[in-house]
Amino acid sequence: MTRRLNHIRYWSMLLLAATLVVSAGSLRAQDDGGTATVLVQTNQVSVLDSSGYLKPLSPGDRLRQHQTVITGPDGYAKFQLSDGSVFEVYSNSKVVFRETPGITDMLDLFIGRVKVFIEHSKGPNPKDVKTPTAVISVRGTVFDVAVQDAEGTTYVTLDEGVVDVRNLTAPGPSVLLNPGESILIEANKPLMPQAITQRGAMRFVFKAAEQALAQVLFGRGGVAAGVGSSGGGGPQGDHGHPGGSTGTGTGPGGAPTAPGQ
Repeated sequence: MTRRLNHIRYWSMLLLAATLVVSAGSLRAQDDGGTATVLVQTNQVSVLDSSGYLKPLSPGDRLRQHQTVITGPDGYAKFQLSDGSVFEVYSNSKVVFRETPGITDMLDLFIGRVKVFIEHSKGPNPKDVKTPTAVISVRGTVFDVAVQDAEGTTYVTLDEGVVDVRNLTAPGPSVLLNPGESILIEANKPLMPQAITQRGAMRFVFKAAEQALAQVLFGRGGVAAGVGSSGGGGPQGDHGHPGGSTGTGTGPGGAPTAPGQ
């Protein structure tokens, strides 16, 4: 009888140990799935810490769920998710990282510009990028999203794949973009298929709005309005942004330009 009890106890302990190992592995995988690693960083790129202060980001740092990235007048950063997807954050931008395993939310862009490269070699990889006026839903594609002003005026342009764009502030159906197409989303104005343009046809002018964007985010001292700063970022030179084969660039002073300009 004692031998039998010892045998049962032995196998119970093995089962418990195996369960703990599997659970720990699942937690690690979930944690990795909700982070993004900084691959490239130039000039002023910071994350808001829990105290509301700006903490500089450097290559190798990890961005976690719900953290906010803020870039300076010439800041640029490239991040990679655990699934291989990549997103770039350009100058004068404010974006919240929303990636959560099992949920399609990826980024909330409040101002500025991001470029997204969705990894889909293993099949569909649905993700959403949101702005104050729009939600851009993707299943594996390359696209740009730029928010022009405090009203949330959003410009979306597609390089590869297909994206579905919906106006969050106005009723009406969503609009499907194909490669080379762009659309402007404005507050309280329903989307119309005829509003789709070819990428080079609509000039999304940022130069005139650049100073206003900087004031919204940084004020005159290079610090995000309404928050303190723990430093970070060196002198802001006009070095441009490493963008690889993005097909887009930056205008004078680091202002993003529409693809095709």
